[in-house]
Amino acid sequence: MVSAQDRLVVSRLVHRFNFGPKPGQFLELLDSGVDQATTNVLSTPALDPGLVSIEEPTLADLGPFPAAGSATRNAFNRAMSQQFIQTVLWWLDRMVLADFPIVERMTWFWHGHWATAISKVRYPLPMKMQNDTMRSYALGNFADMSRAMVLDGALIVWLDGELNVDRAPNENLAREFMELFTLGVGNYTQSDVQAAAQAFTGYRVVRSNGTVTFDSKLHDFSTLSLLGTTGSFDATTLSDYVTSLEIDGAFVAQRMWFRFVTTSSPAPGYLASDFANRDIGALVQTIATDPGILDPSYSQVKSPVEWLVSACRALALQPSKLASPTMIISYLSDMGQLPFDPPNVGGWPYDDAWLTASATQYRFALASYLVQYGDVSPVSISGDRIQAAADWLGVAQWGTNTLGVLAGVQS
Repeated sequence: MVSAQDRLVVSRLVHRFNFGPKPGQFLELLDSGVDQATTNVLSTPALDPGLVSIEEPTLADLGPFPAAGSATRNAFNRAMSQQFIQTVLWWLDRMVLADFPIVERMTWFWHGHWATAISKVRYPLPMKMQNDTMRSYALGNFADMSRAMVLDGALIVWLDGELNVDRAPNENLAREFMELFTLGVGNYTQSDVQAAAQAFTGYRVVRSNGTVTFDSKLHDFSTLSLLGTTGSFDATTLSDYVTSLEIDGAFVAQRMWFRFVTTSSPAPGYLASDFANRDIGALVQTIATDPGILDPSYSQVKSPVEWLVSACRALALQPSKLASPTMIISYLSDMGQLPFDPPNVGGWPYDDAWLTASATQYRFALASYLVQYGDVSPVSISGDRIQAAADWLGVAQWGTNTLGVLAGVQS
């Protein structure tokens, strides 16, 4: 007999670290026991069978924007739109079809952490390249990830890094790098921002393809004082120094705790210690096995993308193969969360912020659309369909109100 506590743990694991179960997966994880379930949820095999059928989007370098009103501008705009739709559906497909989705789940987390929006970058190709970078480091070393991200073309364009030159430093990238990506509010000074901005000078970006080059003539090689040290820095050496600071480990661990466990209680102090070598995979393992995962009060509201992916996984639907896949993109936009287009550098809101009347209406409408095409056979059985639904969807225990509604429907 599986205990209520085990159901809660496995439910939390599969939903928070895997987007939710595929049909039959929740019961399989329960049968394997909590320890093995944790191992399975966090597994990263070299080849994920669920992803084999997904083709990489082919994104051509579209070059500079044609002049407004020119004969080629409309065709250019259509190509940009098609590339964006293709890239969004490709990523949604990966989240939905993965048999071991922890890498996609962490890529989604990092997309919110290093929030970059196509609304300013404009070109899908550099956004796709950034997505690939975050995926390659998703469970790797945070210092290595940071080093790659400060040289990421989409991020540099997003935060005005290409405007940052020796004689006219732009502080935007420097400020957000410390405030939102590595250190957190209150852990640096304005002087640190100014020095970091000087370190980030001289990086040029080809906007259409995200290629980054370093122009030494535009870089400030002067000796800088920042965050307790003095030296000459560029983007890479600055990133290495900042991510070596103790406060960086504490900040990143706290951010991950908030996203995967709770926003109502601070992360336990030992998480920062366990993250001392910046091993992201080890930190995820520590969080997934923390006693906090057992606390019934640590509930979370799924964001629109997480909710959609969870629904498609349960219904065995592939977003790009739906009758009207662009409708999915429209619904996500209406709900306020479209992949590759966060509202600002702070990323999307979280948890209770998604509990609005309009968002709920859109979820109901989208759910009605999805069930027309999805596989609902797991509850097309005789017997206790309410329990079958819980097992199908990976629900630990129905709430009293939900149970009452389901009982009314079943009867």
